[in-house]
Amino acid sequence: MSVLLVVVGVLALMLARVPVAFALAAPSMVYLVFSPGVTVGAALQRMTAGIDIFPLLAVPLFIFTGAAAMSAGITDRLFTAAEKTLDRIRGNLGYANVSSSLVFSWMSGAAIADVSALGRIQVSAMVKRGYSERFSVGLTGASALIGGIMPPSIPAIIFATTAGVSVGALFVAGIIPALLIFGVLCATVFIQVRREPDVPTDRVSTAEKLRALRAAVLPMGAPVIILGGILGGIFTPTEAAGVAVIYVLLLAALYRRLTVNRLYRMMLSTAETTAAIMLIVGAASLFGWVLTREEVPQQVAASLITVTDNPLVFLILVNIVMLIVGMVLEPTAAILVMAPVLLPVASAFGIDPLHLGVFMILNFMIGLLTPPIGLVIFVLSSVTRIPVPRVARGMIMVLLPLMVSLVLVTFVPALSMWLPGLLGYS
Repeated sequence: MSVLLVVVGVLALMLARVPVAFALAAPSMVYLVFSPGVTVGAALQRMTAGIDIFPLLAVPLFIFTGAAAMSAGITDRLFTAAEKTLDRIRGNLGYANVSSSLVFSWMSGAAIADVSALGRIQVSAMVKRGYSERFSVGLTGASALIGGIMPPSIPAIIFATTAGVSVGALFVAGIIPALLIFGVLCATVFIQVRREPDVPTDRVSTAEKLRALRAAVLPMGAPVIILGGILGGIFTPTEAAGVAVIYVLLLAALYRRLTVNRLYRMMLSTAETTAAIMLIVGAASLFGWVLTREEVPQQVAASLITVTDNPLVFLILVNIVMLIVGMVLEPTAAILVMAPVLLPVASAFGIDPLHLGVFMILNFMIGLLTPPIGLVIFVLSSVTRIPVPRVARGMIMVLLPLMVSLVLVTFVPALSMWLPGLLGYS
């Protein structure tokens, strides 16, 4: 009964639009005050321990990398290179949209960072060239989700530290699902441009293509360093984040975009985002400890096993639950709340933690495109000056292809598990 009151309290505070960190921490603290043998000091120690984990050091570093890449003009170079290279293909701006998001995802690690950096450029270019506003914002929001799946994924770091699995292994497990989303969105562009007869196909000269490609060569080195270094065993994901920061700052200096004012804004933005994430991590760690103390994960596992012993039915139920949770919680908080509960249940059904992590993250990424939270919707509205209702309507047309990706990732474990097994992670 006591833990039920805590959960009800958390939900009530969230519905009242109390910030997630405080909504998780306040009922947990009340529970501990009335629990014998537990002090408030122990609760604070638990919150501190939740963020005092070495792999989490990669989070601010990758956030800073994304901010520095945007300030250095790398996003413009990537989008221009993709647009010019694909000039002979009908719907080239749609493909350039998805391709530039894929490449930038190797530096940003988060969907919000992707849509913040590229959203204005992508939507503006597509609308000016005759694409419908609805399709432009929908594709931009959907392609930004690749940043939450493709390494260096910040949600993957959060899940790995919560589940006690290798960050590198989960990074590798997300590569093929991220490429699957890329392929599904390219197929969406192929179908949609045939419904929009006014979409032009502009030709550019070979010299112009070469200039655009030369401008993007050095920025493309960042993904090579991050992925190549991790997959090659040269350094850990945290060390890769540090190297990426140095590399992108060198590029900013080379492009004469590294000023004291810009550096200050990068550091301030990184500090604000990191503080918000870590506050949620600490509060969720305390909430998770309360659930564990009351043996909630074990009770949930026992309840689900009595409902069904079929892993496929379990996967369907879990996806439904996670899609609903993703609508009301942002991904970091959702992972920290759901992972401790679902891990033992998934283990009982023989589901690998890496597989669980990948489709859990994908579920919560889709939640970024759905009301009432829908952070990508609000950020995209902010950077494009398009009203929120119109941006939200644009997301409807991309939900089906994303759901197709989710079904494939959920029910074809090899998409997540083949590459880690090949590289010796599992």
